[in-house]
Amino acid sequence: MEQINFNAFIVREIGKNSFSGAVCETSTQELPDGDVLIRVHYSSLNYKDALSATGNRGVTKNYPHTPGIDASGVVVESKSDKVKPGDEVLVTGYDLGMNTSGGFGQYIRVPAGWVVKLPPTMSLKESMILGTAGFTAGMSVFQIIRDISTEDGEILVTGATGGVGSIAVSLLSALGYAVVGVSGKSDAHYFLKSLGAKEIISREDAVDKSGRPVLKGRWAGVVDTVGGDILATAIKSTLSWAVVTCCGLVASADLPVNVFPFILRGVKLIGIDSQNCPMDHRLAIWKLFADGWKSSYPDGFYKEISLKELDGNISLILEGKQKGRVLVDLIS
Repeated sequence: MEQINFNAFIVREIGKNSFSGAVCETSTQELPDGDVLIRVHYSSLNYKDALSATGNRGVTKNYPHTPGIDASGVVVESKSDKVKPGDEVLVTGYDLGMNTSGGFGQYIRVPAGWVVKLPPTMSLKESMILGTAGFTAGMSVFQIIRDISTEDGEILVTGATGGVGSIAVSLLSALGYAVVGVSGKSDAHYFLKSLGAKEIISREDAVDKSGRPVLKGRWAGVVDTVGGDILATAIKSTLSWAVVTCCGLVASADLPVNVFPFILRGVKLIGIDSQNCPMDHRLAIWKLFADGWKSSYPDGFYKEISLKELDGNISLILEGKQKGRVLVDLIS
């Protein structure tokens, strides 16, 4: 296929520990080898993208680089019988946007094993309003609803205004659960109430400082997106046979908790790895979103930006000032 020139948000190292991103023209010849060439229509901005865009070597080793761990679009060229030109598809996770040129470019080339055919009842735009954050929330909610009923008690969602947290709040509320959100944002109450949250508590109230190994049980389930002391307190505050999922470490990668909640209350702690989720489970979660989990989101749940607006929004997400989801439009 002939070379195609296109625009991408490319991050370059401009000095020691100094990085800068800008929209530049590149070409499909610069893309890595792969089975499937996709014309990207939409992507989304995630915390991991912000880390990649600011030179975090734990996410991206080599620069220049195009971040974007999410992409949805149309197949242009395929060496695989799994998809054909014209198919609408999405890619989330794996190495996309980490060390493989990602969804902040108008074209990506990836292995066929990364590609999911878009469910027929879902649009390319809807899939990226969800993106990795929505998929991670979906994996977490799937684990909760397998063992916990709406009558068993309240579900705590930490980091509730973030991408994963806000979708988890919306989804669990729509499924009939009483959801309590944790947020450090003073203006979060209206936003979280509009998503269906029953109650909002502050970060300070979500952290126990008593040092006790277990606390009075309140939560039948927990979707944790932040880690650290908030996760430890949530675990200590669970009811018997509660299910706790964890997917983030923005507060801390350490977990200061002992075994008592697990051996006295039978609490399950389940790690969520959306990056390397097996394809059969991946397809099942996307099908749930396309069918039974379809929902409409309130005003302000997501905002739509162009590639040129990425820089400012990357700063916001790193400062913890972003609410909901950021959809990146690569076709307008």
